[in-house]
Amino acid sequence: MEKLPLFDTHAHLDVEDFDADREELLRKIGETMAGIIDPGCDLPSSKKAVELAHQYPFVWAAVGIHPEELSHSSFDELKDIEALCADSKVVAIGEIGLDYYNDENSPHDLQSLARQLQLARKVGLPVIIHDRDSHEDVLKVIREAGQGVKGVLHCFSGDWAMAEELLGLGWYLGFGGTSTFKNDRGVRSILKQVPEDRILFETDSPYMAPVPYRGKRNNPLYTAIVAERAAELRGTTPEKIMESSTNNAKKLFFRLKTL
Repeated sequence: MEKLPLFDTHAHLDVEDFDADREELLRKIGETMAGIIDPGCDLPSSKKAVELAHQYPFVWAAVGIHPEELSHSSFDELKDIEALCADSKVVAIGEIGLDYYNDENSPHDLQSLARQLQLARKVGLPVIIHDRDSHEDVLKVIREAGQGVKGVLHCFSGDWAMAEELLGLGWYLGFGGTSTFKNDRGVRSILKQVPEDRILFETDSPYMAPVPYRGKRNNPLYTAIVAERAAELRGTTPEKIMESSTNNAKKLFFRLKTL
């Protein structure tokens, strides 16, 4: 089978949801896709992502502390995260960001995002940002602490004004399963307008599977569905937009030298 020029820039294959069939799934991914990035969510999962990346030539890792994992992480662990960045298979700091979905009335840790953006600048790597119901503060921290840093807003859910500002800063926007949901017209509207050279495709596996698999376990093979739906929306061919998005991944995540 000929490989698709397709790259999943966000898939958590290190999590237990894939313990039963991880090896078989990765075999299929290696046969049909250009590759994937597995972002860590804390120090242990970041280490697992790096280990996985060394086992498979088409897997790369990102390392960082997710906002939902801060309660059992510490800033001291950023030293270990920094050490992992020396590994050639680590292509970004991530998954980092802000999440206000479950605690909108509690304090939010902008400092963690700022420090990890500063770490990205120090080690010279791009970032993968998680932004859930926190658009204004994410932009604020990027403006104040992200000078000189490039990255992607994973699973973009902001409005066009936010998209325009990020594009003006040289950032990329990630689109996954939500761009196939009929009730998520805002995301599809943004996807239709974003310049082709700033689009990244992702799955966020095992979460947010695209239609027609919504509600089931997601996996990187479904990146093809996201790309096909995007091609329909934008009036282009799946092959063209797959190739463009993979080239975008190589530009942002510049350590993807072997693609």
